[in-house]
Amino acid sequence: MGQRGGAEPAAAGAPPLRRDAELNRRRILQAGREVFAARGLQATLNDVAHHAGLGVGTVYRKYPDKQALAEAVFGEELDEIAAMGREALAGDDAFAALAGFLERALARAAHNRGLRELMRHGIIEGAGPAQARQEITLHCEHLLARARTQGALRDGVTEADIAPIAAMIDAVMALPAEHPSEMWRRYLAILLDGLRARPHQAPLPSLGGAD
Repeated sequence: MGQRGGAEPAAAGAPPLRRDAELNRRRILQAGREVFAARGLQATLNDVAHHAGLGVGTVYRKYPDKQALAEAVFGEELDEIAAMGREALAGDDAFAALAGFLERALARAAHNRGLRELMRHGIIEGAGPAQARQEITLHCEHLLARARTQGALRDGVTEADIAPIAAMIDAVMALPAEHPSEMWRRYLAILLDGLRARPHQAPLPSLGGAD
């Protein structure tokens, strides 16, 4: 993966960013992560500037619009989730690795409104987020394939089931505030139990709804 989260390499012949300029860039990115997590993607660059304690002009010089900042912020967020997938692939128990990856990834989304909106609508599709999403999808495919090979995955479960499972958990996370904030873990456990291979299971309905 690229260096979206670290210092940007200077173009050929161009001087490196001054230290204060780089510190400002990191402050803006961190503020963007916190503001988008709390308020979702409707937050503005003005909101981010205020949260970072910087002038609006400073933010606009680094990121000309909200889309550019969101691509940088969620490029980092999705890179970190992709790294979780790479770590999960090293586990010996493929089903436990799959379950652990889904729980860790969804835990990141549980307290990040912007990330959930991104997962739901896919409206931030710059090169960085798109590349990270592709990597996450590939890791999920490999985890499912390994669990299937080990005989731990229920017959009929496919890669196409992962996004709807995430959407179901997202719906639980979106329940009113009086519901326990960690209730999604209960329903993820129920769903994961349904993915596990067991003797004498009834066949799953097809994705197309046909018999």
